[in-house]
Amino acid sequence: MTTQRSPMDDFEAKLQPLWIRAQAGDEAAYREALSCLAERLRGFLRRRMQSLPDELEDLVQETLLAIHLQRGTYDASVPVSRWALAIAGYKLIDLWRRRGRRESLHEPFDDLAERDQPAVHEEPMAQRDLKTLLAELPEAQQQAISLIKLEGLSVAEASQRTGISASALKVQVHRGIKRLAELVRKTG
Repeated sequence: MTTQRSPMDDFEAKLQPLWIRAQAGDEAAYREALSCLAERLRGFLRRRMQSLPDELEDLVQETLLAIHLQRGTYDASVPVSRWALAIAGYKLIDLWRRRGRRESLHEPFDDLAERDQPAVHEEPMAQRDLKTLLAELPEAQQQAISLIKLEGLSVAEASQRTGISASALKVQVHRGIKRLAELVRKTG
């Protein structure tokens, strides 16, 4: 009677020797181990993040960074994949907590009574200030912020419109907002 190996066993059989060599300082093995882990993490997280597909790649990268930072805590008696997926699980919980806190603070305007909705006033000074600040940014950052933050497009929609990858757009928005904050601090 032969026992069949599961895909997880096969994966672990490939990953474990790479990880051991990586822990001993083999940089090529480390890169290959992280590449294997990234693929496994994408599948693991994709199934759990169906309502947050735009967050997937960011969470994979955040998990890989945590694995890198925590690699010294790895216990060789535990399968590498189990250790890595546990870290991914904690990162996923952190994401849900962050989103839950942030989203619970915002009530959609549609759900507010009309008398409770903020009045919309033309604020030419604010618009002019925003245009002035945006003009200080590189074109890619201006475009990403305009589409995603000002026009309200999703990252996926902005990606389709521009032909720029979703992850590149997220990076441009992040860098642009960081730069805008610096500019406001300097002028404020």
